[in-house]
Amino acid sequence: MKKPNIIFILADQWRGDCLGVNGHPVVRTPNLDAMAARGGVSFDRAYSTCPSCIAARASIFTGLTPYSQGRIGYEDGVPWNYDDMLAQMLADDGYQTHCVGKTHFYPQGASCGFQSQNSYEELRAHDAGYVNEYEQWLEKESDGTFREIDNGLDFNSWVARPSVLPEKWHLNYWTVSKSVDFLEGRDKNKPFFLNVSFARPHPPFDPPQAYYDMFQGVELPPVPVGEWSAYTDHPMDSINGPHGVLPPDVLDHTRRAYYAQIAHIDNQIGRLQMHLRRLGIRDTWFVFTSDHGEMLGDHNRFRKMYALEGSARIPFIIKPPGDCERGALHRDQPVAIEDTYSTILDIAGIPVPSKTEGRSLLPFLTGEPEEWRDVVHGEHSGWGTGRQFMTDGRTKYIWKTKTGKEHLFDLVNDPQELQDLSDKPEGQEWLNVWRDRMIAHLEPRCDGMSDGEKLIPLTGEDPAIMPWAETGIFSYNNKKNRMQENHEKLI
Repeated sequence: MKKPNIIFILADQWRGDCLGVNGHPVVRTPNLDAMAARGGVSFDRAYSTCPSCIAARASIFTGLTPYSQGRIGYEDGVPWNYDDMLAQMLADDGYQTHCVGKTHFYPQGASCGFQSQNSYEELRAHDAGYVNEYEQWLEKESDGTFREIDNGLDFNSWVARPSVLPEKWHLNYWTVSKSVDFLEGRDKNKPFFLNVSFARPHPPFDPPQAYYDMFQGVELPPVPVGEWSAYTDHPMDSINGPHGVLPPDVLDHTRRAYYAQIAHIDNQIGRLQMHLRRLGIRDTWFVFTSDHGEMLGDHNRFRKMYALEGSARIPFIIKPPGDCERGALHRDQPVAIEDTYSTILDIAGIPVPSKTEGRSLLPFLTGEPEEWRDVVHGEHSGWGTGRQFMTDGRTKYIWKTKTGKEHLFDLVNDPQELQDLSDKPEGQEWLNVWRDRMIAHLEPRCDGMSDGEKLIPLTGEDPAIMPWAETGIFSYNNKKNRMQENHEKLI
């Protein structure tokens, strides 16, 4: 039986609410909306279980939770030594595998199962000899007159402006151009797995001028700022600051540029689909998601790493081959980023390794599975960001591992997390229920944060990397013994 082609579109730092099909009042995503509406499914409660780049991508490509694959925060320079990585599983099954854009693999240029790549890793050059193919291409195309940094924008900044580059030289355009090059030159006798990995809308917020102009004068919804976040109510003091208050006109400018970047990526996805039709490529599945979101000024915060909706919630769309007119299907069950792995293997008809913790989402395309997880657990550590969170898509519980501070949000009646119920009388019953869930979840880890009766704030290091991340996948069968052996390293 002929295997289907698979195109996996991975965006960087795309908020879960920023899709037209999910009802956003400003964002324009007609191509992604059509994917959901013409036979696809939008998973409206999908979460990044460690909302920062490297850890989230490790879960995508291993099918494991952040704790199991050993990356529970952001840290560069840790080798990827995993077995059964997604692209390798597909290549071993006869797929031609190719990636265009950002991977965040280490060492830089590591294949991790991709038989070929067009590599882009922002300004990072950790390894001698690493070649950023986009920078190399841009230098050639512009006769050496342009570099990406000529926008004057940093790569984690809230500062925004339209790109100084013609659209045909913009990174988003290059990403699809190189994807089309692969499609034109592929082995026609093999199915393909193409990872189209956009490095935007992650900063710099530099959309092409035409897309920037598209959002000027458009009325924006109010920025949500809860009273509980008053400690971030101070002037922004850095162009890369993760929290602080911007003047309203500056923040509006940033938000418009972010939405414009999304609109441009959506347009490029449409361009990719047009080339597929031109080339007569059919029988192709699309899977679209992001590694994490972007706070974009919500609660006076920017960037990611937070357990809040703007950071942790991600878009997720699956589109099988063919079209139908039924309209978009929406699913509100809690979905985790590691489900990407099992879903893509299921599309390819490849058995999922027994150690995999993610689950296939394909049963949701025809109905609903008889059993599904009750909650998604997520976390982020390192850089003083220690947070644990749990959500079923209707309620969210957050526990800060250094201070013990708790938050509880009713996502049904308060989707923007304006009201923290953890210190309200009406929230105490649910607070106890969710705290007990977290206690039970963390207790087997033996890392000192739960003794089975209560949550215990960390007094020592807040590590981003577990000891087993550098040596391979941690065995769940020997989980408790290994955790006890590493106890002193973890707390």
